[in-house]
Amino acid sequence: MDADIVIDARGLEPPEPMVRTMAALEQLGDAQKLLVLLPREPYPLYRALEINGFSWQTECRPDGTVAILIRHQPQ
Repeated sequence: MDADIVIDARGLEPPEPMVRTMAALEQLGDAQKLLVLLPREPYPLYRALEINGFSWQTECRPDGTVAILIRHQPQ
């Protein structure tokens, strides 16, 4: 997954992954993509992305990592 910003949050305790992701989203340019690597599906994050106008793709990797590629929804 090609991204401009990558957050590897697999070793972080909650709520740090959500805090870091939301902070990165505030800085995300219209054409940029954010990749977040997590140890499990972040269902609360999906709702926050929907509310704030982002789209995402989720990939569950063989090692158990959940990779989420996030971008602004097209206008």
